[in-house]
Amino acid sequence: MFFLLLLITLTLMTGCATSPDSPMVRLSETDPSIALDAKYFGSDNFIGRPIRGYEASEVLLSREAAAALSMAQAEAQSRGLSLLVFDGYRPQRAVNHFVEWGADLADTLNQTTFYPRVPKAELFERGYIAERSGHSRGSTVDLTLTRDSVMLDMGTPFDFFDELSHTEHSAVADSAMANRMLLRSIMTNAGFRNYVNEWWHYTLVDEPYPDTYFDIPVR
Repeated sequence: MFFLLLLITLTLMTGCATSPDSPMVRLSETDPSIALDAKYFGSDNFIGRPIRGYEASEVLLSREAAAALSMAQAEAQSRGLSLLVFDGYRPQRAVNHFVEWGADLADTLNQTTFYPRVPKAELFERGYIAERSGHSRGSTVDLTLTRDSVMLDMGTPFDFFDELSHTEHSAVADSAMANRMLLRSIMTNAGFRNYVNEWWHYTLVDEPYPDTYFDIPVR
């Protein structure tokens, strides 16, 4: 019985993300109106190259998070806006890739763009990189707002490792702060909560897998 349960667990953790019984769904299929820019599939990210586990330009989420995000999109559209999603579910192997990169202090390819004021050696202690990520539970999403396919000004880019990315940082311009608060209002109304150190980061309050860190590739 033990080995049967182990086999079932391993299948769930590493199996296909598009099968009918998968805990994850493609956002492009559940709500095609939501714009996607899968940052970790390409090289436009803080590491500067594709991240392990991202095998397609897709964003996956738990079914519950995807449904809630569609509600957020409906409110955004009612305001003449749209959501633009950078990342959702993140395989544990991708998190491991981040950790390995963080330990290589010589690799600072994109420091000027993503962490100009933070020494790479301090990324762990400041909480920008961790060995476990809520994204791997499938109900966390990184996103912004757009109008006519143009991103609203949020004061910093996505994945900018700096205190200026804290959602309510006092040094952010009033217009950017208003945009951050609008995004937070839309996401809160749909059942998400913001991570205060990252204006783009939201987790479903009633996430279905609060204790499970999946390692299903993004396909």
